[in-house]
Amino acid sequence: MGQIVVVGAGQAGASLTAKLRNLGYDGGITLIGAEAQPPYQRPPLSKAYLMGEMEQERLFLRPRQFYEDQGIALRLGESVSGIDAAARTVSLGREKLAYDALVLTTGSEPRRLPDAIGGGLKGVFTVRSLADIDAMAPEVADGRRVLVIGGGYIGLEAAAVAAKKGMKVTLVEMAERILGRVAAPETSDYFRNLHRAHGVEIIEGVGLERLTGEDKVTGAVLSDGRKMDIDMAIVGVGIAPSITLAQGAGLKIDNGIRTDAQGRTSDPAIWSAGDCASFPWRGARIRLESVQNAIDQAEVVAENLMGAQKDYDPHPWFWSDQYDVKLQIAGLNTGFDRLVVRPGEKDGAVSHWYYGRGRLLAVDAMNDPRAYMVGKRLIEAGRSPDAGQVGDASFDIKALLKP
Repeated sequence: MGQIVVVGAGQAGASLTAKLRNLGYDGGITLIGAEAQPPYQRPPLSKAYLMGEMEQERLFLRPRQFYEDQGIALRLGESVSGIDAAARTVSLGREKLAYDALVLTTGSEPRRLPDAIGGGLKGVFTVRSLADIDAMAPEVADGRRVLVIGGGYIGLEAAAVAAKKGMKVTLVEMAERILGRVAAPETSDYFRNLHRAHGVEIIEGVGLERLTGEDKVTGAVLSDGRKMDIDMAIVGVGIAPSITLAQGAGLKIDNGIRTDAQGRTSDPAIWSAGDCASFPWRGARIRLESVQNAIDQAEVVAENLMGAQKDYDPHPWFWSDQYDVKLQIAGLNTGFDRLVVRPGEKDGAVSHWYYGRGRLLAVDAMNDPRAYMVGKRLIEAGRSPDAGQVGDASFDIKALLKP
């Protein structure tokens, strides 16, 4: 294979390069990352790291020495400005780096508020990188007022940390309910009640008109005319796949970098994995934004670079930590037409089971690891238990795993 160049030093890029060496690949590997730090975990950024409960070094997926020991050339703090697909080179400043195979693990970027409505004011933050959190951390302090814009998981996690830090938190969601795109109303209700119990004001069905302030944000005007004084704002309105390099190289784009089931893009020498890649799955094309997908998809691409010709068949799972609640999600709930609510054994524990045309699609488990484990295994096995049994709190759901 010769030289493999990987652009994007996040979870996918780190997993792919390590897997290549694990599989016995002995050619050149270069991993390029725009950030100064080696590949690190993102989920703890908005939780333990922002809370001050985790040191930066503990975020790193592997120590720097690992890459040196494995013969992986780590190019940090450098950005690829372009790809010449015909010449098979990438541009790093004035340097041209040749490749035999190129893998784009460029991840995703947070959606930002336009400058026209105050997005460029100081004190307005996104939650995506170490730099984001390091900039935000001094502002997160007891008694200060924060507006969280967006009621998805990122916004809710940020709101939870801010509330735990003693801040006065208001969260605004333009849609009719929080988690509207990703969860059933029952899951939205659960987390709305959880946040309100911790003093967070949640405003739904109302958008942000603009943030106000001269140089630094000092206030906000909502779409219903409501005005509020704030000390900072956290923007959690979703992420978008990082596709600029791929577009410049002429690769096909389809809600991300379009790949086949094995991870190849429209250029046979260029592959992609992680948040930035869209791929065929069960008759549709999807793009998954999760740590699990970044690892699993990247490792399949590594195998295929070694000639495996293996299709990627994900079994999606996700998680979110808010206050003392751990949400674990198995499967994708797209297309559900029935929801079964199952009370958990412990106080406050509950799981929501999504069915579509009688088939179990997904499970949301709140502080209920047993329900999550059972649901995940059933989904992966393609088995759909009787909804009546699932909803019966007296029925032992572990019995559903028996052959």
